Amino acid sequence: MSRVLSEAPSIHETAKVENTTFGRYTEVAEFCRIRDCAIGDYSYIMEHGHLWNVEIGKFSNIAAFVRMNATHHPMERATLHHFTYRAGNYWPGQAEDEEDFFAARRANRVVIGHDTWIGHGATLLAGVKIGNGAVVGAGAVISKDVAPYTVVGGVPAKLIRERFPADVAERMERLAWWDWSHDRLFEALDDFRSLEADAFLQKYA
Repeated sequence: MSRVLSEAPSIHETAKVENTTFGRYTEVAEFCRIRDCAIGDYSYIMEHGHLWNVEIGKFSNIAAFVRMNATHHPMERATLHHFTYRAGNYWPGQAEDEEDFFAARRANRVVIGHDTWIGHGATLLAGVKIGNGAVVGAGAVISKDVAPYTVVGGVPAKLIRERFPADVAERMERLAWWDWSHDRLFEALDDFRSLEADAFLQKYA
C-alpha cells in the first residue's frame, strides 16, 4: 500500500533525531539514530540507520543497518579507551572532556552525493566522500572516497565497475536532474521509468 509523502519530513516515532536538518520529501524509518546531519530533498534512511555528522545530498537511497561516520579511537595513545577524551564522565568536577578531540572528529565529516545508493549493512568511516550516482554494496566498509558513478563493494571496499561510461556520467553531472522542481520530475516520470541513461540524456540534456 502506497504511503503519501509530503514536503515535511516523515520521521518514525521510534527514531531518535538530534540537531539535524531535512529537505523536502525525506524519510527516516524505525529505530534510526541520527545526529548532527543534513539530509537533502527526497533522501531516505531505512531501519536502524546510525548516522552522525553526515551531509547527504538529494535522492540518496540508504538501506537498513547502515552506519555512517563510524569514528576511530586514538590508537597512538597509551590507551584506546574513551576515558581520556570523555574524562568528565569519570571525574565530574575534576576533569573536563577533551574538546579539541571532539572538534577534530566533527571536522572529519562524511559527505554523500546526489542519487546515491548505500547498501544494507554498509559502514562508512570518518571523512569519506561518496560521489554523485555512486553505489555502495551491501556489507561494504568504506575507508576511502568513492568516485561518482562507480559501484564499490567488499571489505575494504574496492571498485567493482563503472555504473555508466565516463561520457554518460559527465553528461549526467551537467544535467543535474536532482535540482529539478517537483513538477518537472513528475513531467519526466515516464522517461525516468522507461529510458536508459543515454537515451534519457539525449532527450533532456
